[in-house]
Amino acid sequence: MRQIVLFAASLFSFNLWASQVEVNNATVREPLPGKSLSAGYFSLHNKGPAQIALVSVSSNNFGAVELHTHQMIDGMMQMTAVDRIVVEPGQQVHLQPGGLHLMLFRPVQKISLGQQVQLRLQWSDGTSQEVQASVTRIPKQ
Repeated sequence: MRQIVLFAASLFSFNLWASQVEVNNATVREPLPGKSLSAGYFSLHNKGPAQIALVSVSSNNFGAVELHTHQMIDGMMQMTAVDRIVVEPGQQVHLQPGGLHLMLFRPVQKISLGQQVQLRLQWSDGTSQEVQASVTRIPKQ
């Protein structure tokens, strides 16, 4: 009986730690016709007592997902991959157009407006978090 209680307590504490980051407003852009990539955005809020970093994202809906940012290089704005996105305690980080974002490559099936896309966020503390992102249209310029 003691082992069952300890096991249940360890599951509970793992879930509390895994949920230290709140993820809001997750969206994935509907790919343009004939294109095999998309972008993803959301807001992260670290409600825990320690720094944590998003180290990778995966999705059953895409062949690959990368963390990216835009930065000025030699006077030109360029998109570059990043290996992690750090979120300090109490801090909010926004993945948004023109800044940090996800690049999603090779959809495994057609991604349509209004659909939900599953994202699995992997954190630096070894935990992971499932998020559902709504597919949205690319805004007209």
